[in-house]
Amino acid sequence: MFILSSTCSIHQLIGFRFKKMLTSQPRPFTLRRSEVTYYAEKHHRLTRKTTPFPGFRRRVPIRAVISGGDNKTSAADVVVVEKPEEDNGSLASSSKSGSINVKAVITIRKKMKERLTEKIEDQWESFINGIGKGILIRLISEEIDPGTKSGKSVESFVRGWLPKPSNDPYVIEYGADFTVPQDFGHPGAVLITNFQDKEFFLVEVVVHGFRKGPSFFRADTWIHSRKDNPESRIIFKNQAYLPSQTPPGIKDLRREDLLSLRGNGKGERKLHERIYDYDVYNDLGNPDKGEDTVRPVLGNEEWPYPRRCRTGRPHTKKDRFTETRVEKPHPVYVPRDETFEEIKQNTFSAGRLKAALHNLIPLIASKLSSSDIPFTNFSDIEKLYNDGVLLKEEEHKEKKNQFLTNVMNQVLTVGDKLLKYDIPAIIKRDRFAWLRDNEFARQILAGVNPVNIQLLEELPILSTLDPAIYGPPESAITREILEKELHGTTVEQAIKGKRLFILDYHDMLLPFIEKMNSLPGRKAYASRTVLYYTNTGILRPIVIELSLPPTPSSPSNKRIFTHGYHATTFWIWKLAKAHVCSNDAGVHQLVNHWLRTHASMEPYIIATHRQLSSMHPVHKLLHPHMRYTMEINALARQSLINGGGIIEACFSPGKYSMEISSAAYKSMWRFDMEALPADLIRRGMAVEDPSMPSGVKLVIEDYPYAADGLLIWSAIKEMVSSYVDHYYSEPNSIKSDVELQSWWDEIKNKGHYDKRNEPWWPNLATKEDLSGILTTMIWVASGQHAAINFGQYPFGGYPPNRPTLVRRSIPQEGDPDYDKFLLNPEYTFLTSLPTQLQATKVMAVQDTLSTHSADEEYINQLHDIQRLSFSDPEVQEIFQRFSTKLEEIEQIIHGRNKNIKLKNRNGAGVPPYELLLPSSPPGVTGRGIPNSISI
Repeated sequence: MFILSSTCSIHQLIGFRFKKMLTSQPRPFTLRRSEVTYYAEKHHRLTRKTTPFPGFRRRVPIRAVISGGDNKTSAADVVVVEKPEEDNGSLASSSKSGSINVKAVITIRKKMKERLTEKIEDQWESFINGIGKGILIRLISEEIDPGTKSGKSVESFVRGWLPKPSNDPYVIEYGADFTVPQDFGHPGAVLITNFQDKEFFLVEVVVHGFRKGPSFFRADTWIHSRKDNPESRIIFKNQAYLPSQTPPGIKDLRREDLLSLRGNGKGERKLHERIYDYDVYNDLGNPDKGEDTVRPVLGNEEWPYPRRCRTGRPHTKKDRFTETRVEKPHPVYVPRDETFEEIKQNTFSAGRLKAALHNLIPLIASKLSSSDIPFTNFSDIEKLYNDGVLLKEEEHKEKKNQFLTNVMNQVLTVGDKLLKYDIPAIIKRDRFAWLRDNEFARQILAGVNPVNIQLLEELPILSTLDPAIYGPPESAITREILEKELHGTTVEQAIKGKRLFILDYHDMLLPFIEKMNSLPGRKAYASRTVLYYTNTGILRPIVIELSLPPTPSSPSNKRIFTHGYHATTFWIWKLAKAHVCSNDAGVHQLVNHWLRTHASMEPYIIATHRQLSSMHPVHKLLHPHMRYTMEINALARQSLINGGGIIEACFSPGKYSMEISSAAYKSMWRFDMEALPADLIRRGMAVEDPSMPSGVKLVIEDYPYAADGLLIWSAIKEMVSSYVDHYYSEPNSIKSDVELQSWWDEIKNKGHYDKRNEPWWPNLATKEDLSGILTTMIWVASGQHAAINFGQYPFGGYPPNRPTLVRRSIPQEGDPDYDKFLLNPEYTFLTSLPTQLQATKVMAVQDTLSTHSADEEYINQLHDIQRLSFSDPEVQEIFQRFSTKLEEIEQIIHGRNKNIKLKNRNGAGVPPYELLLPSSPPGVTGRGIPNSISI
């Protein structure tokens, strides 16, 4: 063993290792045909549109080696090629034997923060690369070699004693020289073999010297060490090919690359691998820890669910159907290129998501656990923003929390280490807005969960639950009750005029209410809320129904609440609204946010990597919309939705949270209804109108989520349709695309296996079919997720506005605490909300989940991101038009927010609706549409 002393220099260490290398036997290396496998290219990780917002990385420029005509071109001859299409045959250098001398430059990104040992390893790797022993590149021609019946090939090690530095201090470049025959053709792929001891991040390879001009191979991928996997990595050039159009020389590579990504479904996955496979949600519980941590497996007939990425961990000792868990801080497997990049890991107040979940919350708990008391007055809540929460000084002395200490020094009050929360947007302009009925209703249209309101089309309101178990199906909200609140308007007139709406969580929650109320500190009802849209354009709640499961003494266990004008009914009404908000918060988090975006998107990502080559135009189109999703989902399974996680601890359903999510998937999730126009029509919030750009007309014009969302949806649809038309110009080209058909078949029959036999799955036979499918996927990953995610802290950061659970039943005459309620209704209201510990847990997580990372990639940057993947100017023009359209949409949204006629986004103290603005700076901004579900 070589021990580095304080007096040993890096150069001495390199000399020692060089001597050791010279005296040891070289490792044998033969690149057999069977070894030409593994891994599709990964796009746009370091690419970023230049932006005025601080903290964004600049896009790494494309570089190429230009030979001056001799054979001594070094990596120092690298220049930036701004317009590669202007390159011409004069750059090729021919030798006397009729060969051509070409040069490749590989661009590698280093870590931004390195330990001393890592710096030493970097020096050693530079030395190894310098002598041509570190990285082997093999060029594969698009043309067939008649002798081998595969693509022509040449290989060379990268060489150069010093890598060429770039404008980015964390990016270095190496060169490799090749001599190829005149009839070699043009390279269509490069094979990279890493002989170093550790992986490296390959940004791109540029090959210069061929008569057709430089070839660009955008990679943005981790290249594993040959010690971990002896097979080479395949990187295809920046050109989209349908399967039938693949050049002959790289056809086999296309097939082998896909096969390697699928794995064999066996064994435990290792962190360096890039295997995409399916599994059920069988890692949420931990039976080995006790009965209280047992959770059902999701992904079967009883509990259907989308599939997640397979990790292959062994089963628990007590339950062979449950997979052992990986607990924090150890990482859960996701394919290597799906993991967070360094900038992403250091977000969230100069930290990472893991740090926020693993360090911040335990510190809060250490402060409050000895006095986990409820809020007793509003000043207790205001102290969270004004005075902060004083953390124990001794906690900062522990080494394991050194990172948090550094964060505190940067973002918290210096000296006392006060943990302060930013003032949420909901109370920033008007501290008392949350108390008003019109604000309660406004958030149903313009808040963080604007996707559940429905048009009320008939009375009586009926349940679809089994009456033998859940009692009479008729709602207690009758015509007579409604007309008392309509002030002269009949129910018939209101229904005909499309002025009655409903927020209905009755059938979704009633089957779980008894179990939820058996949990300590939980009191819940199944709720229905009827709202009236007035002639002045104001939506207001008029009736709330709260239901419990029937009992022998009360077969119809329903209570009706209206606003009233007496002080007692006024406070009772506020408690009823709190229960509705708690239900809304749970459905938002478990169904609309987690299930309909995160969980449903993961199978699309897995199928895309398994069935669509990285050269496939659909893969290239979807790639920006898959970034970071699998990693954030793995982290959620580890700390958020798991048994005993944040969701269970802080939301009403508790340990039954994911059962509710599964039940919602079973009863309501449909791919065809995830399209925004279809969803609005299904809920009665829009009607078909061919004259409108989106094909629908809103029932409530001042519905900010829908109005802005339809602009984004239409822009995505137009872009996707043009893209599909460009690549599928031939008749029957959709049906004959074997990769595309396998992709869609796998999504239906593996990714959403429990829904495989549903009749509503769209066909995939025409360009219109494909455009609709892709538009829906991109909308879900971008606009839909942005609309229901980035408002979590702005709306939920003030607990009374959006409590995640309620701890008391609504008092009524005869109850033991009724007199206490009459004496101090504020105390009853506040002690019904989450405790201080529960509230601050949720606030910390909501703040994290509402934060944009500094390396975020936004939908308006798509043209810059995709430019690195395509050499086709027509495709680039499609993305450029899309970007221009989004700029116009951003101005339209700003104009709407200034329109005094639109009362749900303008007025005294009313925050503008910005969740669907395409761009955003980093941080908690309440705006911006990332390309993907990245948080």
